[in-house]
Amino acid sequence: MSKVAVVYWSGTGNTEAMANAVAEGAKEKGAEVTLFTASEFSSAKVAEFDGIAFGCPAMGAENLEESEFEPMFTDCEAALSGKKIALFGSYGWGSGEWMDDWAERSRNAGADLSCDPVICNEAPDDEAVSNCKDLGASLA
Repeated sequence: MSKVAVVYWSGTGNTEAMANAVAEGAKEKGAEVTLFTASEFSSAKVAEFDGIAFGCPAMGAENLEESEFEPMFTDCEAALSGKKIALFGSYGWGSGEWMDDWAERSRNAGADLSCDPVICNEAPDDEAVSNCKDLGASLA
């Protein structure tokens, strides 16, 4: 059974709703899933999981959330080489450029993206929830 971590930061609950759908998709494929908020996860935990889904909304000028998520992800980057990961998050404005930058940064760290990142505007609709479940399943 594969072990999947779903690590997220959510301010309004939109990215948390996406995280729950990602976890559900992985569980449906038989994975053992653990949900973490960004402050609960660190590079020391990366090796414990076969796959990791990272979720963070776009903040400010299309950046990752800077007080908790960015420091945690920076801490994990060196441990992501060869690791199967997936990225998701919501945004309220802009084009989703933060996700393209984040995916590129992850690939540069040597991570193996299991599927295209999933982004949605504001709260996830049915299509976004379905895409999040597929993202979770891709890690299982």
